[in-house]
Amino acid sequence: MVVKRACGGVFTTIPGVSAPRAGAVPRLRGLTSTMGTRAESAIPSHWGMNDLPDLTGRTAIVTGSTSGIGEVTARALAGRGAATTLAVRDGVRGEAAADAIRRAHPAATVEVRRLDLADLASVRAFSADWSDAHPEGLDLLINNAGVMALPRRESPDGYEMQLATNHLGHFALTGLLLPALVARPRSRVVTVSSTAHRMGRIDFDDLQGRRRYNAWRAYGQSKLANLLFTMELQRRLDLAGLSVLSLAAHPGYSATNLQAAGPRMRGREWLSGPIGIMNRVLGQSPEMGALPSLLAATYPGLPGGSYIGPDGFLESRGHPRLVDRSPAARDDVTARRLWTVSEELTGVVYPLDLP
Repeated sequence: MVVKRACGGVFTTIPGVSAPRAGAVPRLRGLTSTMGTRAESAIPSHWGMNDLPDLTGRTAIVTGSTSGIGEVTARALAGRGAATTLAVRDGVRGEAAADAIRRAHPAATVEVRRLDLADLASVRAFSADWSDAHPEGLDLLINNAGVMALPRRESPDGYEMQLATNHLGHFALTGLLLPALVARPRSRVVTVSSTAHRMGRIDFDDLQGRRRYNAWRAYGQSKLANLLFTMELQRRLDLAGLSVLSLAAHPGYSATNLQAAGPRMRGREWLSGPIGIMNRVLGQSPEMGALPSLLAATYPGLPGGSYIGPDGFLESRGHPRLVDRSPAARDDVTARRLWTVSEELTGVVYPLDLP
């Protein structure tokens, strides 16, 4: 591998994939109704934890795995034999989550590494250290961590916090770990989005919300960015002739700590009571909310670009199935423009020389 520098960032050129494979056919068929129907019909209607395959010998990274669906996802993968890294902001909470996994699954291989997705220096350090420690490569990258409806804050790099955490951090992480993913056959990247992507719009004229900021609009923008990233990443992987799959998932309305974080940061702790009631009445458990991510990570035969969510009313709860996305999330032009902007903002250029 040859290390190069571009846009202020470091990236690695992967031998043998510097140009698209002659005659390569894109595999983004998960976006078509024909392939989607066939794949969906093959997914059992009540797919659950007991349907996870044996993952012995595989490696996995789960971001945001100290609580909620991230913790459940990491526990399930480790319980099935995957050597699992908890990529977390808080090392103390990460060790507590790892200990809980080891108690539940004494044979599990679990490690904790610090990662702050809002800080690009942290993303670079994590990626370099993990790759050095795991020359065997990476099978599953679960881009799960996220924040929701925060009052406007800026990341250490000066970017709006929801965009920085939910999209830019995962964009950089995936690019920096791509050589590790390429090293493993049929590896997968699963990026967690939300039904809130439907209210999102990529505002290139005010991407950071400096002129006008609305917490929910910024959240929708970041979740739309997740789906555009998933689609554009798969297109580029296809052009390079790589077997890596890029997929997306959403948990529906899952009762986690995510709902209360924004009100708490705005000094509205009194909302914790109503939010708790809504979670109990409307929300499904984190165990159910993690199923779409787990299916996307492990179910055989899923087309690249597939989007998995719950099968219940308004996709708010239920068992995982293929779901649709908004027209804005299928916009190729916006996806390519967002990719270019993301490269500029993160300084991470993916090691693929494409036309």
